[in-house]
Amino acid sequence: MKRVALFLITNLAVLVVLGIVLRLVGFEGILDAQGVGLDYRSLLLFALVIGMGGSLISLLMAKWMARRMTGARVIATPANPTEAWLVDTVRRQARAAGIGMPEVAIYPAPEINAFATGYSRRKALVAVSQGLLEQMNADEAEAVLAHEVAHIANGDMVTLALIQGVVNTFVIFLARVIGHVVDRAVFRTERGHGPAFWIVTIVAEIVLAVLASAIVLWFSRQREFRADAGGAHLAGRAKMVAALRRLQRNYGQPAQLPEQIQAFGISGGVGAGLKRLFMSHPPLDERIAALEAFQEARHPA
Repeated sequence: MKRVALFLITNLAVLVVLGIVLRLVGFEGILDAQGVGLDYRSLLLFALVIGMGGSLISLLMAKWMARRMTGARVIATPANPTEAWLVDTVRRQARAAGIGMPEVAIYPAPEINAFATGYSRRKALVAVSQGLLEQMNADEAEAVLAHEVAHIANGDMVTLALIQGVVNTFVIFLARVIGHVVDRAVFRTERGHGPAFWIVTIVAEIVLAVLASAIVLWFSRQREFRADAGGAHLAGRAKMVAALRRLQRNYGQPAQLPEQIQAFGISGGVGAGLKRLFMSHPPLDERIAALEAFQEARHPA
């Protein structure tokens, strides 16, 4: 739940800052000319600017934030055979996937993990942990890299940003409608908006954002299955399954990726019931089963 809480706080922080800036410049003209009813067209425009704007700003900052939060070091010139192998493998996979050459980086962390991020298929970043290089063999590491390259080729970062932007828009719009209705019907404010409007709006935004995050995280889980299939295509199904099994054996190590970018990593967890709704990755056993079923469907006995 800590990961989910920080995810929501980060998202809400961007929305709040944009909302304050737009209010200071007089953009939020959501009341009608008489100051009694809502101007739904202005409200929708306001929600769209904040919702999509916040999501796109986060997307544009994704690589910079990821490097800062993980301490990742981009390999400009390989300093040893391992770094040379990393760069050559990503270059070969990127060429096969039809994308631009991503930046390749290593970040200091003992767990096995990797992530890909960036706002474009031509301007992306693939980073692996030091623990991955120390604990995985070459075939497993190749499959992990292929999984991350598949994320870039599928445009997953952009897709998630757009989905988040749409969700943000509806959260902002509906929260203010709820705040307006409560302010008028319960607290009997006749003109303008009283303190109840802002209090109810903030509470409604938090509740709606929690509910809406389940939608975003559902899409995140689906994209992991697609990236696994893409990784299997680039590196081979056996290597991809072996990499996931290695992650399964190492699940539960401390020092995971920072919560704000865990959705871009490869590791998964175990969850059921309500907890499952707020997982960014499907359980590893389900991902392995999906790869095996996909192979059987393509090559029936």
